[in-house]
Amino acid sequence: MTEIINSYNTSDTEECGAYLARLLGEKYPDSLWLVCLKGDLGAGKTAFVRGFASVISPGSRVKSPTYTVVNEYRMGDVPLFHFDLYRLEDSDDGLESIGFEQYLSEGHCIIEWSEFLPSRPSDAVEVYITKQDENGRCIRIII
Repeated sequence: MTEIINSYNTSDTEECGAYLARLLGEKYPDSLWLVCLKGDLGAGKTAFVRGFASVISPGSRVKSPTYTVVNEYRMGDVPLFHFDLYRLEDSDDGLESIGFEQYLSEGHCIIEWSEFLPSRPSDAVEVYITKQDENGRCIRIII
């Protein structure tokens, strides 16, 4: 399934993230999800995660884990792990050193800059966020 959604502001981008979380909850309620985000700097990946987390971990304060690599949000029934791989020099060693595989088995994972992920499961959800202009975004979701 592929869906294309236009976003005209940050609120739209957050709502798109919330929409995906609700959709995955309906379609795959007993599964752990891996959501891989791709998009240029400033495309709205963290805003998308804020919306996603508002459903999975309501009340969590979402910020980019650029320097910490992963933030954990545990306000919901299932933990949400938010990764940012932008600054990882060597993805294999960096991910191994933080126990990435264990995160995948303990909660839902959403990854900014997923193009730096050496490999991903075939059932990963792909989200591409493309800037159209200063405020507009095109968000393509592939499940």
